[in-house]
Amino acid sequence: MVEESLAPFFHITYLSSPREVVALHQETPLDAVILDIDPVEAGAADSADVLRDLRNLDRDLVLFAITRVRTRQHRLRIHAAGADLVLAAPVDCKELKVKLEQSLEERQQEIAQRELEEQARSRSSFCDLVGASEAMRMIYSTISRVADSSTTVCIRGESGTGKELVARAIVATSPRRDRPFISLNCAALPETLIETELFGHEKGAFTDAHEARCGHFEAAQGGTIFLDEISSLGLGLQSKLLRVLEEHTVQRLGARKATKVDFRLLTASNDDLEEMVRAGRFREDLYYRINVVPIFMPPLREREGDIPLLAEHFVRLYCAADGRPQKSLEPEVVEILEEYTWPGNVRELENLMRRLVLMSDGSLIRVKHLPQPILHQATVRQEALLIPEEGIDFDRELENTEIAYLRAALKRTEGNKASAARLLHVNSQRMKYLCRKHRIGTG
Repeated sequence: MVEESLAPFFHITYLSSPREVVALHQETPLDAVILDIDPVEAGAADSADVLRDLRNLDRDLVLFAITRVRTRQHRLRIHAAGADLVLAAPVDCKELKVKLEQSLEERQQEIAQRELEEQARSRSSFCDLVGASEAMRMIYSTISRVADSSTTVCIRGESGTGKELVARAIVATSPRRDRPFISLNCAALPETLIETELFGHEKGAFTDAHEARCGHFEAAQGGTIFLDEISSLGLGLQSKLLRVLEEHTVQRLGARKATKVDFRLLTASNDDLEEMVRAGRFREDLYYRINVVPIFMPPLREREGDIPLLAEHFVRLYCAADGRPQKSLEPEVVEILEEYTWPGNVRELENLMRRLVLMSDGSLIRVKHLPQPILHQATVRQEALLIPEEGIDFDRELENTEIAYLRAALKRTEGNKASAARLLHVNSQRMKYLCRKHRIGTG
């Protein structure tokens, strides 16, 4: 019997019904299950279902199946149900022991490797933000410092750098994490609509106000409101917003009295607010109100080492989201991505990775899959490195190249000119001429 042969080496629990295995594993997690599947007898389909249930329950469980049917189609069906290995009965118990030990060891190595990868990712991420550069570690530190307070934070940076992700990270690590989080892009709506969106209105306040409606500030009661592109607000709305911040009260359009509201304000802008203040396009008093703690998100081109992390993160994310097998990036692709300047920042990189996951065949994303503008910029940069602005002495560069090849060939052949000539695919007379010309191995 299989259980008797394995008992001296493993802690064995024998169950007569396949369904008992799932209950046992939920109560006391198992390392491995060997399931006897016999489609000729009653209950065979149930055994295959058990395999699926166990695999769905625990991806790390080692699952062996024993069957008396030897057809390839049947074995494939059992593998598809979740079995790591399908063995034909009668089983060679010695072989089973060896394979079980190997599978358990391999599974432990896989788990350990996955834990290492997860630890590495945790050191290079914070909430939904990804990056291990010094600039991003400073961002993580600042978020941790401001999260517990109710201080107003202004997140600054170019479009696509991830300003809303910073806002969400602040909320996720704050005492208000379980309270409402309201996000509004101030540049996405006309000013007349923004006012009602922010402050709400009473029934009959204007022509289409058929019923009373609370604004975002009231909806954020006890929580956080995030105003993206706050610099797009007109001066009139800026004045009303300042009053809300000073008094923490909101008065709906058409209402006679204000309502007290408890909220935390986070804002974001990709504009130069200081220049807007000097130009009179942004109220100075509102600027000081919202800019208590500024967080400056660095552009992607200044985040050294983060592009490979982000690219791999987005590839994993969208392969999983689209139900596709995991893909990886060719090393040359990563090099080109690191050379690109990313005017659209992280958003541009994310969109590109999503497109590559969808449009590339196979498990490897190659250079040929990259769009032409990115390849063109990489080519231009290589040309700039090859030929600097001041130009080169072409003849001298060719001479240096000749000398370098000659010396390398002679070094490899330990000074044997005939062998060096064969390496360089030149005849012996030309080899001697080149050595005399450059005074190599003579005198």
